[in-house]
Amino acid sequence: MTEDNGIAANLAAVKGRIAEAARAAGRAPETVELVAISKTKPAEAILAAIAAGQRVFGENRVQEAEEKWPVLRAAHPEVSLHLVGPLQRNKLRRAVALFDVIQSVDREKLAAALAEEMAASGRRLGCFVQVNTGEEPQKAGVLPTEVDAFVAACRNRFGLDVRGLMCIPPVDEEPSLHFALLAEMARRNGLAQLSMGMSDDFEVAVRFGATHVRVGTALFGGRPPLDPQAG
Repeated sequence: MTEDNGIAANLAAVKGRIAEAARAAGRAPETVELVAISKTKPAEAILAAIAAGQRVFGENRVQEAEEKWPVLRAAHPEVSLHLVGPLQRNKLRRAVALFDVIQSVDREKLAAALAEEMAASGRRLGCFVQVNTGEEPQKAGVLPTEVDAFVAACRNRFGLDVRGLMCIPPVDEEPSLHFALLAEMARRNGLAQLSMGMSDDFEVAVRFGATHVRVGTALFGGRPPLDPQAG
């Protein structure tokens, strides 16, 4: 089997699993968006996924995305690109120019700078607030006790288009507990979208209401160890 055929087969299998999990939860499969995490993957692998019908992709790093995506986007303007990794303020202008959605808004200085850059560029990106549901000191994200105030600030002070919440559960804890917590925080704040679930647990996430699942390894195969922001 060629790599192109392998990626196409993996994509079909993952979409089938998403659909099955959605139906088991009483949801329509089309209410779950698959974000294909293409970090560390070459353009050829991404093109194979596009050829197989995938249209939403996620990258962790602005610099890596800049090396691949301008040419890919020019050839495939229908593709949507999400930033799922940490965003540093010195890369903010480049991120706003390249991405369509920022899934990792996690501090007021970043929210303010994003709002300023979007106003200057005329691009209004969708945003997710990243929540550190496990309160892990080494991980980015707003603490659960601070989510309500932060979402309000993003909306009211900075005017961001906050669409939902995102989380990455601790690797050694039951993910359903974190997915349930994120869903409750989203409900409380009137947010309809939940980005949660990766290759090992996306079916669980769908059962708890995920509208976006971030899947990399199950689509593209393994990759060198990196920070676990998505996959």
